[in-house]
Amino acid sequence: MQERTVDHPDERIGLRKLVLYRDVVLTEAGTAPVRPARRASVAAVIRNPWVNAGLSADLHAEQSRIAPALARLLTDRLIGALGGVGEIEAFGKAAIVGTAGEIEHAGALIHTPYFGNLVREFLQGESIICFADTRAEAGETVIVPLWHKTHAATRSHYQTVSARVPDAPCADEIVVIAAASTGPRPHPRIGDRETDPAVTAETLEEVPS
Repeated sequence: MQERTVDHPDERIGLRKLVLYRDVVLTEAGTAPVRPARRASVAAVIRNPWVNAGLSADLHAEQSRIAPALARLLTDRLIGALGGVGEIEAFGKAAIVGTAGEIEHAGALIHTPYFGNLVREFLQGESIICFADTRAEAGETVIVPLWHKTHAATRSHYQTVSARVPDAPCADEIVVIAAASTGPRPHPRIGDRETDPAVTAETLEEVPS
């Protein structure tokens, strides 16, 4: 698939840098997975548009302007890194806000339709997108949870990707991340939520105290 790009993203959304990580697990417990999954994350480091704006500031205008551009920018690069949108089976998202901002600034960019709905559409998913967000200094590692993009109950695709930008976020920046995988964990064998038995404290003979 041809990669689509955003016109002048540095001017439109305050983009400073993009960071792409890719990995593939070739063996685990001494055995190669039946279908090794390729995983990737793409992080965009942008200027926080709400620094010093105060708690009464309306976040919507910048949210609706910046988040769609980020959704396109990040998913284009995920699709390119993993060999096409049809290869992607699991997805997730995250944001890290610099110390001059608020955790709400992360939510403004990744927890609304302006980002989440578009990421889901561009990656041809249907599931709610798992997420992580935090407020931290530069270099913080965030663990991005993933699950199946169309079948959220498919437990084999519950996995995580670690993402880190060594020099970001600066105090007045936000790191926004999209992540994806082309398959399940190595050697999945714990069943699915759709076929689980009904388990409650009453159905078990003994629950350890």
